[in-house]
Amino acid sequence: MKVTPADSHTLIQVRGARENNLKDVSLDLPKRRLTVFTGVSGSGKSSLVFATIAAESQRLINETYTAFIQSFMPSVGRPDVDELRNLSAAIVVDQERMGANSRSTVGTATDAYTMLRIIFSRLGVPNIGTSGAFSFNLPDGMCPECEGAGEVSTVDVDQLLDREKSLNEGALTLPYYAVDSWSWQIMVNSGFYDPDKKLKDFTEQEWADLLHKGPVKVKVGSNGFTYEGLVSKMQRTWLAKDRDGLQPHIRAFVDRAVVFRQCPLCEGTRLTQEALSSRIDGVNIAECSAMQINDLADFVRSIEDPGTAPLLANLLDLLDSLTEIGLGYLSLDRPSGTLSGGEAQRVKMVRHLGSSITDVTYVFDEPTIGLHPHDIQRMNDLLLRLRDKGNTVLVVEHKPEVVAIADHVVDIGPGAGTAGGEICYTGDVAGLRASGTLTGRHLDHRARLRDTVRTPKGHLAIEGADAHNLKDVSVDVPLGVLTVVTGVAGSGKSSLIHGYLSGRDGVVVADQSPIRGSRRSNPATYTNLLTPIRNAFAKANGVKAALFSANSEGACPKCNGLGLVYTDLAMMQGVASVCEECQGERFTPEVLTYRFNGKNISEVLGMSIAEAYDFFPSGQPHTILGRLADVGLGYLRLGQP
Repeated sequence: MKVTPADSHTLIQVRGARENNLKDVSLDLPKRRLTVFTGVSGSGKSSLVFATIAAESQRLINETYTAFIQSFMPSVGRPDVDELRNLSAAIVVDQERMGANSRSTVGTATDAYTMLRIIFSRLGVPNIGTSGAFSFNLPDGMCPECEGAGEVSTVDVDQLLDREKSLNEGALTLPYYAVDSWSWQIMVNSGFYDPDKKLKDFTEQEWADLLHKGPVKVKVGSNGFTYEGLVSKMQRTWLAKDRDGLQPHIRAFVDRAVVFRQCPLCEGTRLTQEALSSRIDGVNIAECSAMQINDLADFVRSIEDPGTAPLLANLLDLLDSLTEIGLGYLSLDRPSGTLSGGEAQRVKMVRHLGSSITDVTYVFDEPTIGLHPHDIQRMNDLLLRLRDKGNTVLVVEHKPEVVAIADHVVDIGPGAGTAGGEICYTGDVAGLRASGTLTGRHLDHRARLRDTVRTPKGHLAIEGADAHNLKDVSVDVPLGVLTVVTGVAGSGKSSLIHGYLSGRDGVVVADQSPIRGSRRSNPATYTNLLTPIRNAFAKANGVKAALFSANSEGACPKCNGLGLVYTDLAMMQGVASVCEECQGERFTPEVLTYRFNGKNISEVLGMSIAEAYDFFPSGQPHTILGRLADVGLGYLRLGQP
């Protein structure tokens, strides 16, 4: 075969990468190979792989769309790098949980349920129509009682109001209905009842108007508003939405006031009775969805029909792929929001396994996190299969078992934060072992077991746990000691611990879900470290603590304390530029004149946690900073968004 210039583009070339803590990094990465990026946490692996290579690839792809289309797409800024050559389209497969939409299931997320619906529309007896008749997300197939949710809600009216009071006395106890609020004024001026009358004395009609009346126009003063009964409005505005999408205080109220139970008509299957009546070999589509995926694969394999053979083969290939990567224990009706981060990542990976697209760059973020050693080999096989299809696979990983299968290794370090950001080694795995780098020295390191253990101080009892795959499990979880719950992926660990311990008094859940914060949030504000720092500045200078908050009196008036000015360019991508007035320091010039131990507030927020730990040798700041350093976050800056 003739060699052409196109054959020379076998390397992804990175020149002068400076994103986050990267120090003018330049390197070449082989295409169509499996490359693993190693290094301590915070060394710059994600800055190179995600924030530089993947971000630039996605930005360039977005630029191929019109400005109108781009306005609806996530904004991806240009990374701080001199040059990137020979990029291919990047697909990022991260650890983010799949959407918490209650209508999204494993079956809908993988398209397995779509294929199953088509098969039932062709082979189901009796035939009830097209595939839409088997969808709980379409009117033709959803249960009329629960509208495809699988559960119905009952509102505890006594959680909404106090029967011993009148409306004017503050009888309404649900959020947004405090006395003098707009919602309260609409209620008391509606004319449907006397606002001075105690609720316990309401007539049957008045109760119906208060709780269940549909939307109707009323006048409050000279303005027109829409009146709606309390329960009717709750069902429309709160209960119709996904619970996880509600504001925290609304979610807490709904948990108190609403009881969810299985729909009595469809018995949780979400489907119409017609859909449930159609069967293949005596099994309906809801029963298929409730099977474990490996059992469903056996059922599909037993179906013989030449007319749907290609579709059956595609569905079987998908189900077998899910089983091969250790997800055979799931069922298609499992809600996507209940999957762990690792399970969600593997479900996303299966989507790409059957794809006809090749020569793309797959980027993975610690794909083996939370996996039992038994399952790591399955993950390795999946990564190699993606590579063997002609794709470039970039993996950020710590596990020696994954590093061992790499064609190419890039070790970034030597430390974290400002102590990292440099290339310590590039080459094969054998060279990494002999390199003398921190990663190379620890590749074969194994932790030692403790000779002595602590004595528990009580326990938390779990009785008869039966969520998901748990089978009437009863166990005492000891207190005052470190307890590790082990087992292969999908064995029921998360179902047991998160399902039965979270929410109890004294139990704090620290999971891997992302921190929800605004662009003003940073480690100092999130950990409440900023409060004692502001107080220390205020005391040292004899001024108000509010001056040292970029969200309050001390904020730069031009950028409102953000340090950046955001310019909306309508149909084009918005632009963020450093504020010319404060030069990105977020505070007014007056505030920056006040000092504590020779530093102003902007300089303190620019310190790393390790530097600030030494800067505050005692007191509450020292304690909080010590905890952050103990968990390996000493490289983060206090003011880092």
